[in-house]
Amino acid sequence: MKLRNKVALVTGSSHGIGLGIARRLAEEGAAVVLNGRKEGGPAREALVQVRALGVRACFIAADVGSVVDCRRLVAQAAEQMGGLDILVNNAGIQKHAAFLDAREEDFDDVLGVNLRGPFFLSQAFARHRRDSGRGGRIINNSSVHEELPFPNFSDYCASKGGLKMLMRNLAIELAPLGITVNNVAPGAIETPINRSLMNQPDKLANLLGNIPAGRLGQPRDVAGAVAFLASDDAGYVTGTTLVVDGGLLWNYSEQ
Repeated sequence: MKLRNKVALVTGSSHGIGLGIARRLAEEGAAVVLNGRKEGGPAREALVQVRALGVRACFIAADVGSVVDCRRLVAQAAEQMGGLDILVNNAGIQKHAAFLDAREEDFDDVLGVNLRGPFFLSQAFARHRRDSGRGGRIINNSSVHEELPFPNFSDYCASKGGLKMLMRNLAIELAPLGITVNNVAPGAIETPINRSLMNQPDKLANLLGNIPAGRLGQPRDVAGAVAFLASDDAGYVTGTTLVVDGGLLWNYSEQ
């Protein structure tokens, strides 16, 4: 249990990859703060699942697209759990639109959650760790699209490209505080958001043809990478992106 006596905040963790990350960190012994935009059935079920692993856990509702909520989330999480050691910026959204049709409000929503949120959450977390006099871990759940173009998702790609450079800058600025900063970049992961793809055999077959590993990733694949970066084993790893994609990034081509 590599994360015993650690406390982790995982944003967007009431379902999907975020819940998978929260569960894995709990399996490694960490107490976990779960987060989503609102309380309700999925949040309660996620909390039950994490607590069943024998660790302390709580759920705090907050919209990471709001700077006020970002600061409140970190402060409330630290107060409830007696401190924070690990921040996982997992929450993210995407909206489909050709570039010529993209709307300002969609751009603001995507950049707000995917880039502004991690910026100000990381700032609040780093200030907390500085004041505690101890190091910490910041791990961003990015995407292969921090490198790979994704037509009709230009705002999403811009947010992930920005997240890559934010990670690199923070890795340099926060290293003197003992805080490491890294990205995990998933490829195609089997989650509820991809349910429509799973029901379209032709599209699924085309995608699988671009993945040398021959399968979609699972939330546990991403969660394992996050657990490594959160552990002491990765104490000298900072400023890098760990790609979790079965080989997709360097093999992909539009059909």
